[in-house]
Amino acid sequence: MRLRATLLTLLLAGCAFPAVAQSSLEAHIRTIPWERYQDQAVRLMQDYLRLDTSNPPGNELVAAEFFHRLFDQAGIPNTIYVSAPGRGNIYAILKGSGALRPLVLLNHMDVVRAEPRNWKVPPFSGEIVDGEIHGRGALDMKDEGLLQAMVVLIAAREHLLLQRDLIFLGTADEEVGGTGSAWMLEHHPELVRGAEHLITEGGDNLKYPDHGTIYGIGVGEKAPFWIRMTTPGRGGHGSIPIADSATHRLARAMQRVVDWQTPIRLLPSVEQYFHQVAQLQKEPRASQFRNIRQALEDPAFVKALTQDEDYSYLLRDTVSLTVLKGSEQTNVIPDTAYCELDVRLLPGQKPETFLAQLRAVVADDRVQLEPLSSFRTPNASPTDTTLYRIIEQVVHEYNPQALVTPTLNSGYTESQMYRPLGIACYGFAPLELTPELDSTQHAANERVPVEQIRRGVKMLYEVVARAANE
Repeated sequence: MRLRATLLTLLLAGCAFPAVAQSSLEAHIRTIPWERYQDQAVRLMQDYLRLDTSNPPGNELVAAEFFHRLFDQAGIPNTIYVSAPGRGNIYAILKGSGALRPLVLLNHMDVVRAEPRNWKVPPFSGEIVDGEIHGRGALDMKDEGLLQAMVVLIAAREHLLLQRDLIFLGTADEEVGGTGSAWMLEHHPELVRGAEHLITEGGDNLKYPDHGTIYGIGVGEKAPFWIRMTTPGRGGHGSIPIADSATHRLARAMQRVVDWQTPIRLLPSVEQYFHQVAQLQKEPRASQFRNIRQALEDPAFVKALTQDEDYSYLLRDTVSLTVLKGSEQTNVIPDTAYCELDVRLLPGQKPETFLAQLRAVVADDRVQLEPLSSFRTPNASPTDTTLYRIIEQVVHEYNPQALVTPTLNSGYTESQMYRPLGIACYGFAPLELTPELDSTQHAANERVPVEQIRRGVKMLYEVVARAANE
């Protein structure tokens, strides 16, 4: 009897521990002076947006030094790693007990270029207009980088107990070559080796007037496979047309490419996505989404669905014509012309297979097809991990009616480089945006609502605090 009682006591104590730990963590979160930290986050967001890290050339070193000062003031160990002149990556770490494997907060510090004449306010002003902070990088992804830094600062100042090391990693050159992460993984893989989870960009949380809010957690990405299409021909004076000129041949080839409907392919994670968002649709689309595999056998449904930009990229390899180059002068027929195609391949597609398909579509042996980018094999993370579950839980505490679903990102994220290390990587940002606001990424008047920055500080901290102890 005594032995049984002792065993029962130990079992009950073991069951109670997670509840006690959870209760302690919730008490910790309640006692944090959130308004003070939220005010600080807004000020720092403006300061961060004022740093011009347009890529090219990048100049991310100024951003790395910005974070270095913040972490130094808080007594957080951090190091700047210079990967090239003017280009820096920053690594900071809060040590945990080591009972669990580390959690990485990854962000890139470069932004795409901005044309000031198209903006309401200067793109590096960080100005607040109508409750929104304007600036290049406000959504991609200086907002998330700043919030990640705030989480680390708050964790240090409020003495958050950690069972995992908490790592902040800001990288250079994500927007062009991905060299920042590549350099870190080549020269200092020990800094992230052994990590279990990683949070970065790649998740969109969109508010729809008819559907409510959909939180898309990025679990995988399509792979960029950029291609240059070049045509040779006889040059001459523009006043005497040449039927088979390089530009004419290129125009005909381009027409065949842009009219090409690439094959439909339904991935398991995409099928799961359609099943989940079916509840937000009206009939007959709701039934079609619930039975998406069967619905895709209907040519009329396929045509309608793939004309919708929100869904087409999930189901096929995509081709966007982005660059055209012919003569430098209007009255000169060039002897060479080229265009560039931004191709994004679904996981499982081989670049050589796609290239063969493209050659068949072009159907002209004189058109040269040259891959421009090194191909990174696409990958994905599972949805049955502790971190994914925690994200779902916290989202529903903040927005009980929100739909949380895994998503396949149309664009590349640095997660592709970290998953091969055995790290479960997710795209998640704690911001809810309208589609109109979300569309300002890489566009004029990029901006983020002040109230979303304030809300995001607390929400991301709760996700990280839980994930760092479970």
